[in-house]
Amino acid sequence: MSAASQYAIKAYAKVGIETGTTGASSHQLVLMLFEGAMLAISDARNHMLRAETAAKGKAISKAIAIINDGLQASLDLKVGGPLAQNLHALYEYMGNRLLFANLKNETAVLDEVKHLLAELKEAWEAIGKPRGQAVAPDQQRAAMSAYNRV
Repeated sequence: MSAASQYAIKAYAKVGIETGTTGASSHQLVLMLFEGAMLAISDARNHMLRAETAAKGKAISKAIAIINDGLQASLDLKVGGPLAQNLHALYEYMGNRLLFANLKNETAVLDEVKHLLAELKEAWEAIGKPRGQAVAPDQQRAAMSAYNRV
């Protein structure tokens, strides 16, 4: 793929992200953070399997930044009480695990963090359901599982 093509793809992706965030609610923005972190971890896993060290490190750094500067930074520890404090600790754990995965080339650790993010994302999606709209039992279990892991 030519450099021009790569630039065009990156520019298109950036516009898509900026367009998606413009009209998004705060709830949708948090969902986008979960998705972005999981995508970065998937990218890191692929780079790790191909022994692309620099790209792996960049993808892991991106995932850590999304978790720390997005998800963790959005918590209000005073208002959120124990749940916010537990989420804060879980996000810190995830960041540490990602650093470990980067240093030791451990795909299983990347999978662990991605799984945790997926559970939290499912719980967050369940929270966002409009009143009166049924939440499926599996979503309820996922929400409780994510809460209990914290």
